[in-house]
Order: sequence, then structure tokens, then C-alpha cells
Amino acid sequence: MRNIDQLHIRPTRPDDQAQLLPLIAAFRMALGQLRGHMPTLDLDAAHQELQDYQRQNYPIFVAEGQAGRLVGYLVCRVQDEIVWAESLFVSPAQRRQGVGSALYAQAETLAQDLGGDAPYNWVHPNNDKIIAFLQKRGYNVLNLVELRRPWPGEETTQKIQVGQHKFDY
Repeated sequence: MRNIDQLHIRPTRPDDQAQLLPLIAAFRMALGQLRGHMPTLDLDAAHQELQDYQRQNYPIFVAEGQAGRLVGYLVCRVQDEIVWAESLFVSPAQRRQGVGSALYAQAETLAQDLGGDAPYNWVHPNNDKIIAFLQKRGYNVLNLVELRRPWPGEETTQKIQVGQHKFDY
């Protein structure tokens, strides 16, 4: 898709499901890999996740490329007029071509339409790609650090530092 002009960003439609489910499943696989897991493409879990988004009326935007092929998606969660960019995924072959930026602009527009400045983001600390993407857009760490005990069987593989605090991660 070398030409961003051939890209159409729009809200999802019911007939997008067949193309959207593999994208959701691929996003979940990528997140699992950040945690050191090697998950498989699970279309049933993706279907359940899509139904959850729809049941909660989360705005979902898709990037439609040539011949109507979906190449990415963005899910937003809106709570008390705060927009959270819940999931942003672009097919690997379409990355670094403006697709993610075009999708993310929808979250920013939604936040502004609701009276906010910008969407909030939960980001996995190992997700260097989304961190770099958000930094390019002017985003920085605001004030959220999630702390929890490791799950049974979960192993920490590195140490990270947040301010003056060091954590096993």
C-alpha cells in the first residue's frame, strides 16, 4: 500500500468481521510475545474480544486499503468522556506507511470531540514500537504505573526502572 491516498479510515461495519478477526488475533499474539509467550492465532478468542468491544459500544475504526482489504484497526474505550486507545494494530506489511498514524488520529479526534486533549494509552513496557510511535506524536509517561504480583508460573526476565524505582519485569 505505498500510497496513503488509497487508504480509507472508517468505523467498522458488520461485514468487516471476517477480515477483522485475524487482525485482532494477530494483535493478541504480538502482545503475548512481549510477555515471552508464543501464542497461536486464536480466531475464537478474537471473536469473543470483538463481541466484548461491541457489547460495550467501544468505537472501532478500520483502515481499508486497496480492494477493500482491511490492513489495520483501532479500538477506543470511552469512560466518563476520557478516551483510551485500547488496541492499535497494523498488518506488518503495511507498517511505517502512515496507517497507524491515520488510525490514531481518529482516537485523537474522538478525544477532542468529547472535550479532552488526547487519548490515554496503556502500553506494555517492552512494546518499543508503540512507545516510539507515541513519542513521535508527542506523548510521554504521565502518571500511571501498574504494579501486581507475578502470576503463578510467570517468570520475570529483566529489570526496569521507573524514576528512582527498580522492578523485576
